[in-house]
Amino acid sequence: MIVVAGGTGNVGREVVRQLLEVGEAVTALTRDPAKSAVPAGATAVAADLTNPSTLGPALTGAGALFLLSGYSPDVFSEAEKAGVRRVVLLSGGSAETGDRTNAVARYMIDTEEALRASGLAWTMVRPRMFMTNALQWAAQIRAGVVRAPWADVPSAVVDPADIAAVAVQALVSAEHEGREYPVTGPEALRPSDRVRILGAALGRELRYEAQPDDEARAEMQAQMPAEYVDAFFSFYSDGTLDEATVHPTVAEITGRPPRTFADWAIANAERFR
Repeated sequence: MIVVAGGTGNVGREVVRQLLEVGEAVTALTRDPAKSAVPAGATAVAADLTNPSTLGPALTGAGALFLLSGYSPDVFSEAEKAGVRRVVLLSGGSAETGDRTNAVARYMIDTEEALRASGLAWTMVRPRMFMTNALQWAAQIRAGVVRAPWADVPSAVVDPADIAAVAVQALVSAEHEGREYPVTGPEALRPSDRVRILGAALGRELRYEAQPDDEARAEMQAQMPAEYVDAFFSFYSDGTLDEATVHPTVAEITGRPPRTFADWAIANAERFR
């Protein structure tokens, strides 16, 4: 059995689905199984990752655990007690910076270090920007104009399904233990590139407008803590995070190329209409 935390999220749901496709028994952790729409075939089990003492029953009998960054190291202790052998951690590229002054990088670095210090086998999966981030633009796309910051910053955006495909291989095979995998899409795109590609998928002309930093900062501060806003401005305004480099990980691990943003846009076009 494999346990998946965040089994209804962007990546976790795909991990569950793809594990089921290869015949694995899957338990999806959720605070409220009655309200969680996990993929058919998976078992939803109540557990609270912010309270690791609740995890024992959910983890008992599991051979592997898919986990998100940012939780207490006690999660790893509970996993060991329950007999889990390996953990695949969804981390991020910012963990590679080693910069603990950055709030986002810090929680990823701390989680990775806690996992390495545990008695568990581990694999770190470090995706770059998700293609699904474009869904934040849906209302603007319906209006025809997208205002977004960091106009000159390219990112090799990646489909969450491709992140999940790498994670699944690491969950089912010891071959990937002790490895750190940067995961990207096949090309680096600026915001204007993604808007143009979405327009083509929708059969519409869309316009991109570069959003000034002060305006973007004000919007972000209304949605998240200031230290996280500072972290993202460090990444993209100050250039402390490289998301432009394309890595061959998806092809090397899965045997197929990663999905292009154009293909993702076509497949998800209805979500923007």
